[in-house]
Amino acid sequence: MLNLFKKVLVLAPHTDDGELGAGGTIAKLIESGAEVYYAAFSTAEESVPEGFPKDILKTEVKAATEKLGIKKENLFIFNFRVRKLNYSRQEILEELVQLKNKYKFDLVLLPSVEDIHQDHSTIANEGIRAFKNTSIFAYELIWNNLSFKTQFFSILSEAHVNSKINALAEYKSQGKRDYMSDEFIRSLARVRGVQIGTKYAECFEVIRLIL
Repeated sequence: MLNLFKKVLVLAPHTDDGELGAGGTIAKLIESGAEVYYAAFSTAEESVPEGFPKDILKTEVKAATEKLGIKKENLFIFNFRVRKLNYSRQEILEELVQLKNKYKFDLVLLPSVEDIHQDHSTIANEGIRAFKNTSIFAYELIWNNLSFKTQFFSILSEAHVNSKINALAEYKSQGKRDYMSDEFIRSLARVRGVQIGTKYAECFEVIRLIL
């Protein structure tokens, strides 16, 4: 079914969220011929670990998305303040509506509305508001999800999982986080794969499906 979608937008509250939630599926979509776009809303300069340049995440997201096969011109980086996205809801909505009107996406990937991080829930809710006439799947970030409905499974190959791992490896500034480890990424893909009788998968909540 994924090969039905030809123009896809990934919404990432922070750089790396899109890769963490849907990196394997992004690689799969691009492999199938889809044009994938990526919008990151915060480069989290206030949270960058000591010893790294404040704008390091801007550099890292460019490298990571390129590893997945996303074209440089399809990457949009905004500079909203980390943990303050809820104070900029209207500005974020307006940016999303501009993207919608310009590119006419047929699928949007965004965080779950059950995500407890305030930035993630803001992007989830504003994304759903902006793309009322578009298919929307929500990706999982299990360390933030109070609950998650495993409604759509994207079967991944070894190559897709490796692409996700290689992309996330570009985030040197975030390497100490448990959920960035190769072991965790591969293990979660295995868990989701076991649920449907395949080796690897990512799963999504279906917010809206238009066929």
